Amino acid sequence: MTRDYASVRYLVDDVQAAIEFYTSHLGFTVNMSAAPAFADVVRGPLRLLLSGPTSSGARATPAGTGPGGNRIHLTVDDLAAEIARLRASSVEFRSEVVTGPGGSQILLADPAGNLIELFQPADRPE
Repeated sequence: MTRDYASVRYLVDDVQAAIEFYTSHLGFTVNMSAAPAFADVVRGPLRLLLSGPTSSGARATPAGTGPGGNRIHLTVDDLAAEIARLRASSVEFRSEVVTGPGGSQILLADPAGNLIELFQPADRPE
């Protein structure tokens, strides 16, 4: 039986550190680990492929390609509470809160510098 996931690959320097970050701070669970080369963690329908330097996914990437402006987008119910919880754990933020008509967001980085956007949708009138 297969499960439908949307999968995203992140290149990481340390697979075990990435596993600990995503499971401890962002509510992912380990689906499979072949650390130190590779692991995948899941949260709802998102499967995050964590590829270390010796994984086939990392070897297929051209030299000089590092973390970019792309990011995974995680919706939260209470952005302020999530920010406080993560700051207490010394998580590195890459932006301040930005608020627009759709809601509020903030960027943080995993141990390898890959970006994660935490997003709280704006309240909508009934």
